[in-house]
Amino acid sequence: MKVPPENSHFLLSNNLISSVLDDIPLINDFKGKWSSMATKLSDLRAQLIDVSEFPNSSSNPLSLDFLHSVMETLTQAASLSHKCRNPGVSDGKLKTQSDILSVLTKLDCLLKDGDVLIKSEILHDGVISSSSSRREAVRAESRNLITRLQIGSIESRVLAIDSLLQLLNEDDKNVTIAAAQGAVPVLVRLLDSSSLELKEKAVAAISIVSTVDGVKNVMIAEGIVLLNHLLRILDSGSGFAKEKSCLALQSLSISRQNARSIGSRGGISSLLEICEAGTPGSQASAAAVLRNLASFNEIKENFIEENGVIVLLGLLTSGTPLAQENAIGCLCNLVVDDDNLKLLIVKEGGIEFLKIFWDSVPSVRSLGVAVELLSLLASYSPIAETLISEGFLDRLLPVLSCGVLGARIAAARAVYELSFCAKARKEMGESGFITPLINMLDGKSVDEKTAAAKALSSLLQYNGNRRIFQKEERGIVSAVHLLDPSILNLDKKYPVSLLASVVISSKCRKLMAAAGAALYLQKLVEMNVEGSKKLLVSLSRAKIWGVFARS
Repeated sequence: MKVPPENSHFLLSNNLISSVLDDIPLINDFKGKWSSMATKLSDLRAQLIDVSEFPNSSSNPLSLDFLHSVMETLTQAASLSHKCRNPGVSDGKLKTQSDILSVLTKLDCLLKDGDVLIKSEILHDGVISSSSSRREAVRAESRNLITRLQIGSIESRVLAIDSLLQLLNEDDKNVTIAAAQGAVPVLVRLLDSSSLELKEKAVAAISIVSTVDGVKNVMIAEGIVLLNHLLRILDSGSGFAKEKSCLALQSLSISRQNARSIGSRGGISSLLEICEAGTPGSQASAAAVLRNLASFNEIKENFIEENGVIVLLGLLTSGTPLAQENAIGCLCNLVVDDDNLKLLIVKEGGIEFLKIFWDSVPSVRSLGVAVELLSLLASYSPIAETLISEGFLDRLLPVLSCGVLGARIAAARAVYELSFCAKARKEMGESGFITPLINMLDGKSVDEKTAAAKALSSLLQYNGNRRIFQKEERGIVSAVHLLDPSILNLDKKYPVSLLASVVISSKCRKLMAAAGAALYLQKLVEMNVEGSKKLLVSLSRAKIWGVFARS
């Protein structure tokens, strides 16, 4: 055996292995077990040779810890073989059998640890100098900690995961580096640990990884194995573990396949229970997972079976602002194209809960999801009438001018849904909805332009609103610019409808013509855009009549 002469651990280990192997043929009892031990000792000797060939094996802390454990086990094995070779000093068969099994178990653990140590490449890492890059230092530290998570006692692994958590919490870049070194599969295996502390810290580390976009795919690759672990934690873990499990599930639940798995394994029931009785943090995280799941039609039945709507509405009265926001987002996904669920929300006091959330929301940014729910509920006209009577127009108007793009878009969509009758259109026009919608026609986002044009096309069906719109000359020009075919992903039928409602006005026709409407409309006619041909004809006739009038 090639053993570095300066390292007594390797020499002593080799001598002890040789001593036990020499004793084994002379032992008469438990020959099968001693034969198994001989095989394991030979494998361990081969591993020690491999470890000794690494240049820094005599100085690396993990290597030294491994060798120390080897020495302890081999010393126990040598003492035991000596007793068994000399029956006069034996402790009795039952005690001897128990001691042999204990040594065999320890040898199995050492062989596993040695294999991890060699394959981890941690023994390739030299001392990190002050001139080494921080990235290299983090990479080396990650490899070291990941290796320590796989070898040694529970206590040593807990210390290793504490250090890993500190590393991951420092910087998202550290998370990326650790994931690249193979941290995630190791952490997933720790979820099988018999140690509750180690298991909880492993799910905490996984939850950190789940929040970093660049490495989510590494976690998703763990698939159903990780998913099952996280779902078990939802059922039986501590409040802390449940919260971290929900955080990890937020990334996994965006996949349709995973969503189906969560639904079929009782995950929705567990998540709803957390929404009812979990910690404030776990409630918010559980509602976020449910929000993702509710976006898949095939999962909605699970919500109905578990009275999910009632639970989510309850969260609106007792949860944190984030939990309330996620609950509303979940309701939004649930009620899409489902008038029965919309009516259920109203029946269970959802409108009053929505008003309370709206009036107490900490920031306009958080208001976007409430405006979205308002829009979805208003798409069912009997509910829209109730919403108007409950004062939502006054709440909606300032959102059209807020600084949050998503909230403005949701508000414009809500205007379209609420303007379902002449009375509603009249009230909105008189309340000042036209001007901020005109402003949105010039927004940078195509979605904002589309939502505003769609809302105006509905509001201008009321004659009084047309007069308001005509006073804002820039509204005509902005609407004409939206006809430009080069503006992609914008439904042209809405600016066409908007302009068609005011084309009867000679002033508006002149503004349209000056802004180039005819040229755009000719292209839209070729594209078969709804209403474009009729609007172009109206403009052309007006131009002809203008010529006759001048002659």
